[in-house]
Amino acid sequence: MKQASKLFKEYALLTIATVMMVLGIYFFKFPNHFSTGGVSGISVILGHYFPSVTPGDFVLVINVALLIVGFAVFGRGFGGKTAYVSLLMSGMTWVLERVLPMTAPMTNQPLVELIFAVSLPAVGSAILFNLDASSGGTDIVAMLLRKYTSLDIGKALMCSDLAITLTAFAAFGPETGLFSILGLAIKSLLVDMVLENINTHKYFHIITTKPAEIEAYITQQLHRGATELHGEGVYTHEDRTVVLTVMNRHEAVLLRKQVKMIDPKAFVLIINTGEIVGKGFRGTN
Repeated sequence: MKQASKLFKEYALLTIATVMMVLGIYFFKFPNHFSTGGVSGISVILGHYFPSVTPGDFVLVINVALLIVGFAVFGRGFGGKTAYVSLLMSGMTWVLERVLPMTAPMTNQPLVELIFAVSLPAVGSAILFNLDASSGGTDIVAMLLRKYTSLDIGKALMCSDLAITLTAFAAFGPETGLFSILGLAIKSLLVDMVLENINTHKYFHIITTKPAEIEAYITQQLHRGATELHGEGVYTHEDRTVVLTVMNRHEAVLLRKQVKMIDPKAFVLIINTGEIVGKGFRGTN
């Protein structure tokens, strides 16, 4: 039951992230012809040169083709979550083109539209990466390159995204091309920023003479673990206990207040940390 609940929450988050990506791509990227790399960027350009086929059709065809290649090459080891997101994104885009056709941008403010075209997919992508998933597309190409070549994958993908973005100059002119380059730069920064904020936790060093009450609050009220170290004050040579623990942001606020109530003389160091591996965090069931 617990495993089923966890799986449901995970796929609910995958769905929300995918919806965010689709909203940004369909309502803001496609009508403005912004091409910031990836399958959606290729589809925008192909849709221009082959007007009888919509960008949504190209997204569906390319993603399905890459998924087939992925399963053929990697077999059962290929990510089920990536397949789910890729098919959901392709299907939603294809349906939206038929239910809510967009013949022009929503506003006459391309910079505002660019912000939405980049930020919504970037936040969605960050959520997917945090769940060890992706939207497929060029990520599958990266997996294939990693398997069969010695190329630096990050640089190869950046070069391919830049090449796709530069193609927008030829297809749609310098204004759209410049907006697309700006969008690519913002996307790269925004994904990293969102990921960093999602994963940020607070690492506590609590130096106190009342460890029992603080540890009871951590374990019984916040349901977190802690490690106790024993030390000695260099100036006073008095015994001190150091309590080490990690909290999310909300828990950190509660713990900081409680420590000050229990031991006003406690010395507390709080450090931001973005990569926690262990029970209750990443890398465990």
